Amino acid sequence: MTQTAAEPAVVAPPSPRPTRPRKPFRYRKAIAIFILPFAALFAAFYLTPILYAVFQSLQKVEREGTFGAPTQVFGGLSQYALVFQNTEFWSSIGRVLLFGVVQVPVMLLLALLFALLLDSPLLRGKRFFRLAFFAPYAVPGVIAAIMWGYLYSPSLSPFSAVTSRAGLLDGGTVLWAVANVVTWVFVGYNMLIIYSSLLAIPTEIYEAARLDGASQWRIAVSIKIPLVVPAIVLTAVFSVIGTLQLLTEPLVFRQFTSTISSTFTPNMLVYSTSSVPNFNLAAAFSVVLAVATFILSIGFLRLTQRKADQ
Repeated sequence: MTQTAAEPAVVAPPSPRPTRPRKPFRYRKAIAIFILPFAALFAAFYLTPILYAVFQSLQKVEREGTFGAPTQVFGGLSQYALVFQNTEFWSSIGRVLLFGVVQVPVMLLLALLFALLLDSPLLRGKRFFRLAFFAPYAVPGVIAAIMWGYLYSPSLSPFSAVTSRAGLLDGGTVLWAVANVVTWVFVGYNMLIIYSSLLAIPTEIYEAARLDGASQWRIAVSIKIPLVVPAIVLTAVFSVIGTLQLLTEPLVFRQFTSTISSTFTPNMLVYSTSSVPNFNLAAAFSVVLAVATFILSIGFLRLTQRKADQ
């Protein structure tokens, strides 16, 4: 008799264990703990002042008789009606818009040029130039305005022979004297943003371009600048917001020249109105200025995105 080998028993595979559905908000408490400090500070120092300014802009002061005690009551949109009737406010808006149309492109062009120079392999002493370009931003705006005010003033400047003839603090040129100070301070800041974007570009792209025979100029124009357009747009938005908030430089320059009035820029008008004091009208000015800044910033972003899509 022949014996047959015993067939191995077939072992059934283990049944898979039922998996518990993952909770989408499993770490809600941890997320809330990390977000809570920021949310509290954001609400206390950003949202609360905005809501308080809106509340103040809807109030007005009334008096009983000529020498009666002032009483703050609800005024509706009466303060905003005064804003739209105020010609000095809209003149200051037009002045800073003219300032931005000229100063912002010049500043960003210089920032882009300096960033490309720092990123170029042909430049020597990059550490020195990086510090030299960025150093003016480390100077406080008030100190920078005082320093340039002394340089512009014919009676105080060491170059009085030039400044007395140029008239840099006259009515027709004082706006551009302020623009020079703002450009000198913020070119390095914008350059650093663009330069950081250049450093994020993979070096393989440059090596492939060099193998194709592209020069440094061609690489800068055809590769570097198109790839840093988002950084340029970001700096442009910051510059638009900063233009409408112009205050420090013209306020300091008032000590050197009489051609700058208390309503030279929108923020100076808000400051002088609150000093009267007329806090309700100053709050209405602030709200309208904030809305105008928001509309210009969003409009600029939409315009650049539309051009990028095309």
